Amino acid sequence: MTAVSANRLELLQISDAVAREKGIDKEIVLGAMEEAIQKAARSRYGMENEIKAHIDRKTGDIKLYRVLEVVENVENHSTEITVEDAGQYKEDAAIGDILADELPAIDFGRVAAQTAKQVIVQKVREAERARQFEEYKDKIGDLINGVVKRVEYGNVIVDLGSAEAIIRRDQLIPREHIRNGERVRAIILDVREEPRGPQIFLSRSHPDFMAKLFAGEVPEIYDGVIGIVGVSRDPGSRAKIAVTSNDPSIDPVGACVGMRGSRVQAVVEELQGEKIDIIQWSPDPATYIIRALAPASVSKVVIDEDAGRMDVVVGEDQLSLAIGRRGQNVRLASQLAEWQVDIMTEADESERRQKEYKERSELFMDKLDVDETLALLLVGEGFRNLEEVAYVAADEFAGIEGFDMALVEELQSRAREALGAIAEEAEGKRKELGVEDDLAAIEGLTASMLVTLGKAGVKTLDDLGDLAGDELTSKEDGLLRDYDLSLDQANEIIMAARAHWFEDEEVVEEQATEGDAEEEAKAASEPVE
Repeated sequence: MTAVSANRLELLQISDAVAREKGIDKEIVLGAMEEAIQKAARSRYGMENEIKAHIDRKTGDIKLYRVLEVVENVENHSTEITVEDAGQYKEDAAIGDILADELPAIDFGRVAAQTAKQVIVQKVREAERARQFEEYKDKIGDLINGVVKRVEYGNVIVDLGSAEAIIRRDQLIPREHIRNGERVRAIILDVREEPRGPQIFLSRSHPDFMAKLFAGEVPEIYDGVIGIVGVSRDPGSRAKIAVTSNDPSIDPVGACVGMRGSRVQAVVEELQGEKIDIIQWSPDPATYIIRALAPASVSKVVIDEDAGRMDVVVGEDQLSLAIGRRGQNVRLASQLAEWQVDIMTEADESERRQKEYKERSELFMDKLDVDETLALLLVGEGFRNLEEVAYVAADEFAGIEGFDMALVEELQSRAREALGAIAEEAEGKRKELGVEDDLAAIEGLTASMLVTLGKAGVKTLDDLGDLAGDELTSKEDGLLRDYDLSLDQANEIIMAARAHWFEDEEVVEEQATEGDAEEEAKAASEPVE
């Protein structure tokens, strides 16, 4: 075997070895080699030439061709050729044909070889990154093991075997120390295409990481007998996990704890000593939040479904336990149950209830012109405002002792009159404040709400459209926080205020289209010179 054939055979062997090592298609490596040879050949024969290289997949022979296009009038002699001159390459050549003019093989100089090497390395790296992206893009949320390669500015670079990943500093468990060479577990948080190539982001602080650890330690979770309903974490400090069982004979909490706490302890050790409360999920929100606030004992739960809020009443001695250090216990319970939770003592709840009773009874006494006894009776039966008195079905009053139909009709009539007077007064104030009629026409905004908005400087559709839902509903500083408006309702109102923005865009587009049509018609009607 000659030296030349040995070199050619070696070329195929190298491409095969690189493909196996990087886990990419051998054809990609050979394509990169061809591109590298083309670049080197253009340096030799002139960059103005269009040169193609081909490596025979069986023998390793390298052939170079100059690509020429058959044209009528040659403008670029490096890439074009006339029909007459093309006859030497192809007898029946026609305009538009692409011809290949074979070139003699070249010996790579040092610079050309270095250039070729850079091209091959770059192409192989790009192919390797593309392979990594395809391999990991569908594994987001999966638990994965790797070896710490290095730590840079608090970020941990992890070798996954076939790829590299990063755990950013904010996705590590606080105060944990990770060293080079250590094995580390994390979940794949995201896989993104970035300018420098696909990046795999891992996390150890995400709630799903703890859920995956439990799935690995508890066979019943892996088998689907026990389900994880929710997880809330304060990474490195405390966490709560809610579980439920599809089999009534299996205790989900006991299964997660394990014999003498072996299963939960394995998870705790992986999470650097994070304390974990395992809670049995309940479809009843009150029962669920009571369990979530453990170890505190709860006296009463008052649920406001419209506002998505729970008022939890505890004894004075349980208050600090329910709230937890820096509000940790109630915050984690609120995240787990997905309800806004307010903790209060029995004394605070009693004081607030008495204040509400007083405010509502005074409202009924003033607006309905009834005595205190009747007003307190209405409050005691759960009537909160004039709207409920005016518009609930008459049979809602049937259970109240001493109420007959005549009294009910009179109360409802007075309530409607009072509401009409309030609306009329609010309408006058609304106009005085300069709140536009377009804003008043939005469904869901009452006259009282419009006055409140007007006092806050929200007087036009644009003013309201510029706001976010929580700017209306926030219990701390929401503009309409006193109106029991849910976040969904607030968002619907804001979207209604923004509707004219999109109408304006449609009008502009229509005008532009009409203008284009007029220009085209005008151009068509003008005589051609």
